[in-house]
Amino acid sequence: MEKKYQLIIDFIRNIYQTKEYIPLHEPKFFGNEKRYVLDCLDSTFVSSVGEYVNRFEQSVASYTGAKYAIATVNGTAALHIALLLSGVEEGHEVITQPLSFIATCNAIRYCGALPVFVDVDRDSLGLSPGSLRAFLEENAIQENGKCVNKNTGRKISAVVPMHTFGHSCRIIEIAAICERYNIPLIEDAAESLGSFYQDRHTGTFGQLGIFSFNGNKTITTGGGGIIVTSDEILARKAKHITTTAKKIHPYEFIHDEVGYNYRLPNINAALGCAQMESLPKILESKRNIAAAYSDFFSEIDIPFIKELPQSTSNYWLNAVVLEDKEMRDNFLEEMNSAGVMVRPIWRLMNELEMFKNCQAADLLNAKWLEERVVNIPSSARLS
Repeated sequence: MEKKYQLIIDFIRNIYQTKEYIPLHEPKFFGNEKRYVLDCLDSTFVSSVGEYVNRFEQSVASYTGAKYAIATVNGTAALHIALLLSGVEEGHEVITQPLSFIATCNAIRYCGALPVFVDVDRDSLGLSPGSLRAFLEENAIQENGKCVNKNTGRKISAVVPMHTFGHSCRIIEIAAICERYNIPLIEDAAESLGSFYQDRHTGTFGQLGIFSFNGNKTITTGGGGIIVTSDEILARKAKHITTTAKKIHPYEFIHDEVGYNYRLPNINAALGCAQMESLPKILESKRNIAAAYSDFFSEIDIPFIKELPQSTSNYWLNAVVLEDKEMRDNFLEEMNSAGVMVRPIWRLMNELEMFKNCQAADLLNAKWLEERVVNIPSSARLS
């Protein structure tokens, strides 16, 4: 084993004070989780109706600065609904980044739309405003107030950037481009609860934003997601269609459109309420760990991914950039063999079988990052 790898292993083991297996990111329960879940069980309201759902939604809305929040069963469901609310339909196109978790593209396809891939910035790992602007200047035309891809004839119905690993992309620049071309902006903020750009929370720059509360996220509801918006009409519509489009009535079952059974159960929301109370301590711990990593990796000449200027990252998953693919593969093998979980960044979406024929711009940065970026253990340290 290379001496440098052993130094890294020893440093990570020192951070987490263990000789046992170190996972990539595990949830932390040290507050009112058990009390709230037991209270939910005693209430018998364990499904999609209950006070904990309302409380959780209010808590997330208040924290992010959004006027409304609608809880869903997972982040993918939240993104699916956000896309539908923005007018994404069968045969439309949605511009997004190829460096993303599969859920982003899956949600686009659930709508019958096709993803179109533009490049990312190397420093933020998120959608590049420059690449977006260049793509639209070359390919987009305006027809009757709609943005249309002149090469395919399809309407471009949304732009979906992702705040990768909790690091904000250059969302203000992206929002300005979307406004110029009259394209709705939906933020995939699944990984970025607790992240801000110019003192404004991620997920609140677009028409709609979504977050995930999967078991490996900064806070968790076991499985869950949420839609945030400041548009009252969209919020009401989101709540309606995620509750099977059932009209409010004390006992009749009347549904006025095709809906989705996507509401977050009360028992999951109870867990989320306790986790939201602990969020400040979790974020503080994660930033301290990221600072320690940053100092350590600078000493051994391995770049560590940091937040952009004027932004505050939740450092959901810490990441380093290795010299090349060969070094990345060696690093993955050595670290995992030593019981320290590390993983590569995702395979580019445009390289997957189901998306390989989708239109893509020049993706040099995304490919460069795919071959070099590795996530390292990022769990908060809390007693």
